[in-house]
Amino acid sequence: MSEPSLQKPAPTLLVGVDFGLPHFDGDLQELGLLAKTGGLEPVARLTCKRKAPDAALFVGSGKADEIKSLALMHGAVEVLFDQSLSPAQQRNLERHIGLPVNDRTLLILEIFAQRARSHEGKLQVELAKQQYLSTRLVRRWSHLERQSGGIGLRGGPGETQIELDRRMINDSIKRIKERLVKVKRQRNTQRRRRERHDTFNISLVGYTNAGKSTLFNALVKARAYAADQLFATLDTTTRQLYLGEARRSVSLSDTVGFIRDLPHGLVEAFQATLQEATEADLLVHVVDAANPDFPEQMAEVQKVLAEIGADRVPQLLVFNKIDMLDSERFPLQLQDHYELDGVAVPRVFVSAQGGQGIAALRSVLSDIVMTALPLRDETHSDPRDFEREYPGNMP
Repeated sequence: MSEPSLQKPAPTLLVGVDFGLPHFDGDLQELGLLAKTGGLEPVARLTCKRKAPDAALFVGSGKADEIKSLALMHGAVEVLFDQSLSPAQQRNLERHIGLPVNDRTLLILEIFAQRARSHEGKLQVELAKQQYLSTRLVRRWSHLERQSGGIGLRGGPGETQIELDRRMINDSIKRIKERLVKVKRQRNTQRRRRERHDTFNISLVGYTNAGKSTLFNALVKARAYAADQLFATLDTTTRQLYLGEARRSVSLSDTVGFIRDLPHGLVEAFQATLQEATEADLLVHVVDAANPDFPEQMAEVQKVLAEIGADRVPQLLVFNKIDMLDSERFPLQLQDHYELDGVAVPRVFVSAQGGQGIAALRSVLSDIVMTALPLRDETHSDPRDFEREYPGNMP
């Protein structure tokens, strides 16, 4: 994978294989956005249909020849698959095509590595990346496999080098896990401190680029980085949100966005960060209402929430970006209910960018908090107390 730099983005051929699954992206739009986010420049796209992956080349030799010709025609310097490739398939494709071949999993790992800012985020990304690379040792050291061993040796220097490299990566994985345990312990200490103050915890979750960070900024007047791109923010940011009708502050966290086929290693590696969602009192599930594929995106979010054990946390749906809807798709009412996994979940329509519906969202959040916790005359019951402690966060 090409490193992001001041150099021109690497011309890349995008390849997608339709195995008959409902979420197949025939236009490879999301892969194209991922490629651009990772510093690549899509120059051509190719899709094909298969009943099952070819064991050796994933797409078969005929389609591999077509990929090679198309890459040559458009000047592509690498090939990017929308699906995960096995180490053998990746190695065979590179030999057949004569270009570097990468898959969606590595691309997402590279993007996460570029975007992680906190110490914990960098550790989590490095862990996922090391776990991914540990399965690619044969490919990386294939030039050593041809070396023969000496007298009395079953294997040669190549086998020894692979074993050494694997041992180094395994040692690195072990050290990173130990460091993450310490970070998780610190997080738990901070969380217990918040729990002692009986804080109501809200986590923003949703598909990447749904507008979570923009909504977060609109609610708490924060300056969290927000951009119209995939995975604009990776590290969890937590701020206090004052709800006037509830006469109290709550803890609001902006978490990393989810995506289709999120590498399982990343889900495991980000367990500490995503723990904010698993231990929240409420999940605000932000949906890009302007995206025609939002039902599939919601399903992917629900799948990841189930993987991390957060699927039983109560949800509030926020359909964002209504300013981008045409008159035919604009909702008749800005508050209603939406059936999610067989349950009617309250829904609010907003434009985090333009501010429409934000006041209504605050009111709904206040109602939820007041139902969960009794109204109290204590710290922050007077808005002026909150403004003095958290200047600039009042609506």
